[in-house]
Amino acid sequence: MTMTRKDFLRSIVGAGVGAIGVAALAGCGGDDGGGGTVDAPAAVCTTPAAAIGTNHGHTITVSLADVNASADKTYDITGSGGHAHSLTVTAAQFLQIKGGTTLMITSTSGASHTHSVTVMCVS
Repeated sequence: MTMTRKDFLRSIVGAGVGAIGVAALAGCGGDDGGGGTVDAPAAVCTTPAAAIGTNHGHTITVSLADVNASADKTYDITGSGGHAHSLTVTAAQFLQIKGGTTLMITSTSGASHTHSVTVMCVS
């Protein structure tokens, strides 16, 4: 599933995610759907971000080094959630993220549920 940068930023601001910082969010361009015919330059990822849906204490930090390595990586997102979850981002998914695609990836099951984790580059 993909979403616009504007939708993603609204979702993490609404969830109270402060790890990215308001300054980083303010620097993001609009999503006005201008529909011009000018080719956009190739996406360059400098600031990866991730947000955990229906979160209750889980944490994840996706580093720029992780994105640039573009190798399979499994994150432990347990945090203070009281039960374990992990999230695997594949090499192919990191390449998509690096290219500007926003991805929603499902965590492993823990305490009889999963979480949708949105991973993207905000700049």
